[in-house]
Amino acid sequence: MSAIKYELIKKSSDCDARLGKITTPHGEIETPIFMPVGTRATVKAMTPEEVKDLGAQIILSNTYHLYLKPGHDLVEEAGGLHKFMNWHGPILTDSGGFQVFSLGELRKIKEEGVEFRSHIDGSKHFISPEKAIEIQNSLGSDIMMCFDECVSYPAEYEYTKQSMERTTRWAQRCKDYHKNWDNQGLFGIVQGGMYKDLREQSVKDLLEMDFSGYAVGGLSVGEPMEIMNEVLDYTVPLLPENKPRYLMGVGSPDYLFEAVIRGIDMADCVLPTRIARNGTAMTSQGKVVIRNAKYSRDFSPLDPECDCYACKNYTKAYIRHLFNVDEILALRLTTIHNLRFLIKLMENIRTAIKEDRLMEYKEVFYKNYGYIQD
Repeated sequence: MSAIKYELIKKSSDCDARLGKITTPHGEIETPIFMPVGTRATVKAMTPEEVKDLGAQIILSNTYHLYLKPGHDLVEEAGGLHKFMNWHGPILTDSGGFQVFSLGELRKIKEEGVEFRSHIDGSKHFISPEKAIEIQNSLGSDIMMCFDECVSYPAEYEYTKQSMERTTRWAQRCKDYHKNWDNQGLFGIVQGGMYKDLREQSVKDLLEMDFSGYAVGGLSVGEPMEIMNEVLDYTVPLLPENKPRYLMGVGSPDYLFEAVIRGIDMADCVLPTRIARNGTAMTSQGKVVIRNAKYSRDFSPLDPECDCYACKNYTKAYIRHLFNVDEILALRLTTIHNLRFLIKLMENIRTAIKEDRLMEYKEVFYKNYGYIQD
C-alpha cells in the first residue's frame, strides 16, 4: 500500500500544466496547489481553523525547527503533529536539509550526515538521513521529504556533482529506513544545481528508487527566473506522470505561474506571510506597501477583487494605522490577505486549466499585476 496516490485529471492544451488530485491519509488535495508554511507547527499569526477557512488544503512544517523545539519525541507523545497543532488536513514536512545547509559555518557535511550547531543556543547536533526520517516518522506527516543537500547559487560543477551524488546516496538510505509506507509517503528530491546533465542523472537515479512523489530542489536560491525556468523545462518532463511534482521554495505569483505551466503540481514558500508581516500585500493590481503615506486616507480595501476577511471588513487606511502603532492585528490582516490571495490564485489557475485558457489567464494577470512580459 502507498499512503500517497496521484490522479491525473486533465492536461492543458496550451502548455504542460496539469490538473490532478493527490489522496493522502488526511484528505484529498486538488492540484496545482500552493502550501502555506507553518514552520514551527503554526502558520505565523494564524489559527489552523483560519488557515483552513482560507481554502488551504495542505500545510508544510519544518523538521529542523521542530526537532530543536519542542522536540519530535514530545510531538509524538502528543499524538503526532496533526493532533498537536489541531490541523486535521494533510501535512508535508521538509527534511530539514535546507535549514541545516543554510547554517553556513555552523555546520559540517560528512557522508554519514551533517554535524551542526543550533542557531538557538549553539548546542551541537547531528542529523543523518536516517535521523531525518526518524524525526518525520515521529511527527506523523502525510508527506515526508528525503534528506538532501541544497547547494548555493552559483556553485562549481565538481562540487555540485559530488553534492548531487551524495544526495542520491542519502535518498536510498532514507527509503531503506522508512517503514511506515501505509501512512506516510516519501518524496525524493532532484538536485544538480543549474547543470542539465546532473539534473538528468539525479532524476534517473531517483526514479529507480520509486518514491511516492518527486520534488525539484535547489531552485529559487538566488538564480534569475530565466535559469529556473530553463532547469524546469528539461527536468519536469523526465518526472513520471503518475506521481506528484513539487517545486520547493516558490511563492510569488509569477514563479507559481511559471512552475505550473511547466507541469509542477505543488509549491510552498514563506514569502507571502513574511512580506505580510513587513506590511506588503499582494493584490490583483500588484504589490501594496501599506506603510506608504499615500494610503493614510485610502478607505478602500487592500484589493477590491479579494474575498478575504481583511478585504471585506477593513480599509488600507485602517491597516496602515495598525502598522504605524505596532498593533498585532496589522500582521494578522495582511497575512490573512496574502495567503487567501495565493490560494485563490491557484483556484483560478485550476479553473483556467480545466477550461483550456491558462496562458490567456496568465497574460491578463501579468498585465494587471505589473509584470513585464517579453
